[in-house]
Amino acid sequence: MKQSLLFLAFVFCLTLNTSAQKQEYKVGAIGFYNFENLFDTLDAPDIRDEEFTPAGSKLWNSQKYQEKLSNLDQVVSELATDLTPDGVAILGVAEVENRTVLEDFVQQPLVKDRNYQIVHYDSPDFRGIDVALLYNPKYYEVTGSKAITLPIYNDDGTTRKTRDILYVAGLYDGEPLHVLVNHWPSRRGGEAATQEYRNAGALQCKVICDSLMKENPNTKVIIMGDLNDDPISPSVKKVLNAKRDKDKVKNNGFYNPMADFFRKGFGTLAYRDAWSLFDQIILTKSFVDSDTKGYQFYKAKVHNPKYLYQKSGRFKGYPYRTFGGDEYLGGYSDHFPVFVYLIKPI
Repeated sequence: MKQSLLFLAFVFCLTLNTSAQKQEYKVGAIGFYNFENLFDTLDAPDIRDEEFTPAGSKLWNSQKYQEKLSNLDQVVSELATDLTPDGVAILGVAEVENRTVLEDFVQQPLVKDRNYQIVHYDSPDFRGIDVALLYNPKYYEVTGSKAITLPIYNDDGTTRKTRDILYVAGLYDGEPLHVLVNHWPSRRGGEAATQEYRNAGALQCKVICDSLMKENPNTKVIIMGDLNDDPISPSVKKVLNAKRDKDKVKNNGFYNPMADFFRKGFGTLAYRDAWSLFDQIILTKSFVDSDTKGYQFYKAKVHNPKYLYQKSGRFKGYPYRTFGGDEYLGGYSDHFPVFVYLIKPI
């Protein structure tokens, strides 16, 4: 009886017209959101978080922290609810300080009933920001996870401290699904000068995926994150060889649904009056191969309702961010979230 109730709770039907008949599908949604510096108010040892304290340059305090959590709660609560009432079943996040801020977030009123669980590891990033995965256990069962170090080095041979890649294995509605959550090194110091670092991130993801697909060519893997590169950047287009066209994806290859958004001029963040699309969700071929059973890619979205745009000031027209320098703006994030719908025939 309990299993039947769970199944009924999971099914949300989408009906599509085919050439011969109507077909009903189960619908699921998986997303990514850069939370833009979700720090607590405490001064943690060994990381550079002093600015996010009451005495720091940003005068970060409990009131601002709670406003930030409430803003993120509103956004996440809306993602994908047009096709599935429970919204995103899996959400990768970036720029979170620790597990505590995630525990505070999942207790926010608009998402609390989803019972989001947390997969998080502290990373070696010098600012103390990490990636993490939130998941609704009604839909996704985690069977394993680990933090994978990004092997990049400074000119003097020392390891460059940056975010780990979070690898999570699990069952999505009983179907094996692997997720890689990324926040690749920034362009600080120049795009060209730092390209090798993001190429290393792409290569590490490819090595992991190749290993999984060697065991099972139909393995389904999702690479998501703030890649600090666009769909046409070398890391994504050349190293991963992620294609914009589904029909051009080869065996062991990748499909990038965000590439079409970028080609049409859409972005997820803005800098110096130019849009970039760093926040991406990339899928293995099995998601777009009609010969593969189970969940398939349906469509992707950039979540950018009007209220997520800055309405005035020097960042007018940009994503409505929390800070502009040290000035508190009270917004949501300097990135828009993205998500994909997956469907499975009933």
